[in-house]
Order: sequence, then structure tokens, then C-alpha cells
Amino acid sequence: MAPKGSQRIVKNIVAENRKARFNYEIIDTYEAGLVLTGTEVKSLREGKANIAESYASDEGDEIWLINSHLPEYLQANRFNHEPRRRRKLLLSKREIGRLRAGINREGMTLVPLKIYFNERGRAKLELALAKGKKLHDKRETEKERDWNRQKSRLLKSG
Repeated sequence: MAPKGSQRIVKNIVAENRKARFNYEIIDTYEAGLVLTGTEVKSLREGKANIAESYASDEGDEIWLINSHLPEYLQANRFNHEPRRRRKLLLSKREIGRLRAGINREGMTLVPLKIYFNERGRAKLELALAKGKKLHDKRETEKERDWNRQKSRLLKSG
């Protein structure tokens, strides 16, 4: 156990959407719980998940994760889950209101960034309120990344 004064946050990242930060300008991030079945949790604990093509949708008073892929747990036989089913996200009413306002008023979208287990062992989803980047913005990001890479090479060799 960590000493009382230290801040020790351990995140066991299961799946990460790496293209999201390239394709979208992240405005705000939220931590949401996931409503999962037992076999889905076991599949996540094995580190098998894909959220690269998934998105979140506002339906009624709830937010849903759509098109995420959690493969079937092989030892579960007939009690297994459907790999691409819609999963409900657990957020407070206030957070849902903020997300809905961002989607409706400012034309933003909800993008999942990563699925991880928090320090209590609960599966969480980092959800971002994001605005799509234009092609020239993506080029600018690419140039900046290349320049930083070159800078670090020059500093190492020099």
C-alpha cells in the first residue's frame, strides 16, 4: 500500500483509440462507467478490446457506446455475450446534460479515448467531447509531430 500522502493512480489500460487525438480536437474529457456482463469483464481483463471505430450516442436520457468490440470469452460456452452489442455508459445527470449541450449546440461528437480498470478494479471509459479536425489541421498536427521528433534527435546527437 502507498504512503498516505502520495498520489498513486494506477490505470490498467485495456484499449486505446490512438487515432482519436489525430482526427479530433479534444475539448473536454469525462470518465464513465460501463454496464457490462460477467463475460465482458473477463474478456477485458485478458486485454482484448477494440474501440478504434466506436462512438458514443445520446439517446433519451442515456449515453450509449456503439460499435465497440469485446471478443467472446472462450471459457464461457453458452453464456457468452455478443461482441459488438451496445453498452450503456454510467454518467451523472449533470454530465449527460453538458454532453448533450455540446452535441446539439456546438456540433461536437462523443469519442471514446480508452477503456481501463481504475484503482478499485472497475472498468471505466474515458470519453471525449470533440470537434472533428479539417484536413489542414491534420497536416499541421503532422508537421508539428515531425518537428518535435527532429528536435529530439538533434538534442540527443548534439
